[in-house]
Amino acid sequence: MALLSQTQQQMQEKTTSVAAASATVGFNIHKGKSRILRYNTVCTNPIKIDGEDLEDVITSTYLGSITDEHGVSDSDVKARIGKAIAAYLQLTNILNSKQLSVNTKVRIFNTNVKTVLLYGAET
Repeated sequence: MALLSQTQQQMQEKTTSVAAASATVGFNIHKGKSRILRYNTVCTNPIKIDGEDLEDVITSTYLGSITDEHGVSDSDVKARIGKAIAAYLQLTNILNSKQLSVNTKVRIFNTNVKTVLLYGAET
C-alpha cells in the first residue's frame, strides 16, 4: 500500500487512520516491513505506528517500479532492461528456430520480452 501526503502531519494522520481501520477488521500493519520514502522534502520527523518509528528509506519498490527520493530511478530502468534480457535469453532457442515464421517469432518476442521491458513505463 502507498500513502501519499503533502505534509508530515497528514502522513502521520493517514498512517494512524489506516492502522486503526486495519485493526478493527483484524489486520495488523507489520512495523518491520513498513517503510517511509520521503519525496522532495526536508522534514525528517519520524512517522510512527503505536509509538514505534517506521524506517526511512531512499529507494522503494512499488508495483514492480523502483522509485527514489527524487521521484526517478536509473536503477529501475536498469532492472527493467535486465529482466527483459533474461526473458529474451529464455526464448533464444525458440526465436532461433527454423520451424517458426518471422511473424510468430515477433509475436512471441512482443508478448514475452517487450511487455517485461515496458511494464510500468507509463507511470
